[in-house]
Amino acid sequence: MQGVVQMTTIVLADDHQLVRLGIRALLAAEPQLRVVGEAGDGLETINLVERLQPDFLVLDLIMPGLSGLDVIERARGSSPDTHIIVLSMHSNEAYVVKALQLGADAYVLKESLAADLVQAVHEAQAGRVYLSPPLSDRMIKAYVGKTQPTIVDSYDRLTPREKEVLLLAADGCSNADIAARLSLSPRTVETHRSNLMHKLDLRTHAELLRYAIGRGIVPQE
Repeated sequence: MQGVVQMTTIVLADDHQLVRLGIRALLAAEPQLRVVGEAGDGLETINLVERLQPDFLVLDLIMPGLSGLDVIERARGSSPDTHIIVLSMHSNEAYVVKALQLGADAYVLKESLAADLVQAVHEAQAGRVYLSPPLSDRMIKAYVGKTQPTIVDSYDRLTPREKEVLLLAADGCSNADIAARLSLSPRTVETHRSNLMHKLDLRTHAELLRYAIGRGIVPQE
C-alpha cells in the first residue's frame, strides 16, 4: 500500500489576478503542491496567512493595503513556520537584501523560468536560501554577513498602523475611506497621518505620493 503524499500548502499574494492565475497553473503541474488561498492586497494576505498557516507564501513586493516588505515582517510573527518566497519584478539589490533580512527564504524574479519558482520551494524546504538568476551569491553573502540594508530611511520609524495609513493615502484614499477600511475613527486616522507626515518630513499629499513611489510602496502609473 502506497503512503499518502504529504501536500505542501501555498498562499499566493499578488494584486494582479492574471499573475495569480499563471502561478496557480504553474504550481498545479506539481502534484505535491496545493494552492489553498489567494490575496490581492497586503492586509488580506496577512489575514489569510494567520488563518491558514500555510507552508509557503508566494508574495509580490508591491501591493495595495500593505507593502510586501511589511507583509514579510508581520507574517514572520504570525506564522513563523511559513516559508516566504518573494516573486517580484524588482532586481535591485536593496530590495533583495532587505527581503532576506526581514525573513524571506527565496527571491525569484518574475522574468525567471517557471522551474525557478518550483526550485525555490524545494530549496526553502531544505533550509537553503534561494535566489533566481541573474541574482548573485553576493547578495546572499551580504545577507549572511548582516550587511546593513540599503533601504534605510525614516520609514522604519513608522508604526505598523502609520504604514497602513501611508499606503492607503498614497493609493488615493481619503481619511474617511481609510477610517472605514481600518475600522478607525476619522480623527484617529488624521492623527496617524499627521504623525507619519512629521516623521517623514512631508508637508503635502503630492510629497507623500512621490515618497511612496520612490520608496516602492506604490507602483508608478
